[in-house]
Amino acid sequence: MNAFAGQEGPAFGTKVAKYPECPRPELMRGLREHTDAGGIILLLQDDQVNGLEFLKDRKWVSIPPSKNNTIFVNIGDQVEILSNGRYKSVVHRVMTVKHGSRLSIATFYNPAGDAVITPAPELLYPSGYRFKDYLKLYSTTKFGDKGSRFHTMKKMENESSV
Repeated sequence: MNAFAGQEGPAFGTKVAKYPECPRPELMRGLREHTDAGGIILLLQDDQVNGLEFLKDRKWVSIPPSKNNTIFVNIGDQVEILSNGRYKSVVHRVMTVKHGSRLSIATFYNPAGDAVITPAPELLYPSGYRFKDYLKLYSTTKFGDKGSRFHTMKKMENESSV
């Protein structure tokens, strides 16, 4: 198994996001809560303005601004599936702030679109699917419950093997 292989090769991408200061942050969110669809995400966030939050134990935890060029490593949905849930993709969001604009740079390392995603045989669930098929489902449910996405992929895989 090599989820980051395939004819297309792995996909790399970078997203630079600027969140301007907002006079009424209670009315606007920078980016809704979500998990990342792919594999591994490296995030360099603003060194002065907060706004990134992770969901932990059903509570939002504010991540302080990056000091000393700290790079955050975030696990995407595909690593959660490859590890059969041993490593979790984290629900996160970006909040706007009243004083100061925020800059973040995220680099994404994702499986090839034609890579068959399967966990280690000892951790088998679900049995396999193509990353591009998961992305089709993810694009319509990005801001929904990831458990439902995983259940839907398993159901689709079971139906295709009948």
